[in-house]
Amino acid sequence: MLPFRFLKNTFLLGFIISLYTIIPLAAQVHPGAQDLNTYLPMLKGKKIGVVAHAASQVYTEEKAVHLIDTLRSHGIEIITIFAPEHGFRSREDNGALIRDEIDSLTQIPIISLHGKNRKPRPEHLKNIDAILFDLQDVGARFYTYLSTLHLVMEACAENTTPMIILDRPNPNGHYVDGPVMEDAYKGYLGKHNIPIVHGLTLGEFAKMINGEKWLINGIQTELTVIKNKAYSHQSNYELPLRPSPNLPNAQAINLYPSLCLFEQTPVSIGRGTEKQFQGYGHPSFKGDYSFIPQPNFGAKKPKLEGEKCWGEDLSNHPKLNRLELKWLMKAYADFPDKENFFSARFVKLSGTKSLENQIQNGWTEKAIRASWEPQLAEFKEVRKKYLLYPN
Repeated sequence: MLPFRFLKNTFLLGFIISLYTIIPLAAQVHPGAQDLNTYLPMLKGKKIGVVAHAASQVYTEEKAVHLIDTLRSHGIEIITIFAPEHGFRSREDNGALIRDEIDSLTQIPIISLHGKNRKPRPEHLKNIDAILFDLQDVGARFYTYLSTLHLVMEACAENTTPMIILDRPNPNGHYVDGPVMEDAYKGYLGKHNIPIVHGLTLGEFAKMINGEKWLINGIQTELTVIKNKAYSHQSNYELPLRPSPNLPNAQAINLYPSLCLFEQTPVSIGRGTEKQFQGYGHPSFKGDYSFIPQPNFGAKKPKLEGEKCWGEDLSNHPKLNRLELKWLMKAYADFPDKENFFSARFVKLSGTKSLENQIQNGWTEKAIRASWEPQLAEFKEVRKKYLLYPN
């Protein structure tokens, strides 16, 4: 456990107790942000823009210091901070639009990439010599940090701004699974023809974006990846801080790719409780487990607020090594109004109309999985080209 007296980062002191659960660092695995000797010389004497959030920490055995504080302590000139969904301090609700602001502690301008801009504009990069990118991803196609990565890369390529990625372990990097995104349903929740669980770090994914020429007009970013140390895709790495408000622990992160499919159904996945993404429920279901969503950190207006939901507690479920469909299929079978179970936006999460059609038509889970296999096999072959770590 990191002792509180070591948490001297100005960005954490005011809210660390309410926002984050700190856990022991994974043995020997070191995120790229800790490799100061490699990337600090690249930044000396330059004007830097930083893409970061509250989990952008530099860890030692004794303390956690935010990347911004670390850079400033080494004399790096930070011109602008760019913030993803949930904001620079990771306080805002899912989907909330966030305004630009001036950071009250450092007086550095913060440009929101989840407000009027999703992509840095040319004027944002005009006086910047390089972009330093440090976000903690969880390995799911619809986790929006992946789209932020794409759009920042595109802006850097268009404006000939070099980009340095401080890579971080992917806590769901041990498997690849799910339907592959179809072109018709691409958007901010999925910009690439990849499965729901892609099994790549953001550094690896950035290399794939460049290598497959997925940016507009096939342009490419001048890219440097600062690698994780002692990491493989089978590393049992638990994140020291939650990467977003509703992923409070390793169990929620592991279940997230499977349970997020419920977001575009009437079923709650625990937003507004202390077990977000660790179970599911609805007032029409039956069972021994129940919860009542109420406004809380990360969910000011949770789905089914104030209603008693019955369902399944998954907080002690064994670690998943595949995208799990059985809970979605069971919920559909138990839901009384089947015509209104899947919302029109469900395809933005699934990436295909096929999944809901298959469930509605009574396909078995085995048959649904078999339908994914040809495209999964193709993606896995492409993925091999960009791996930076043992698989």
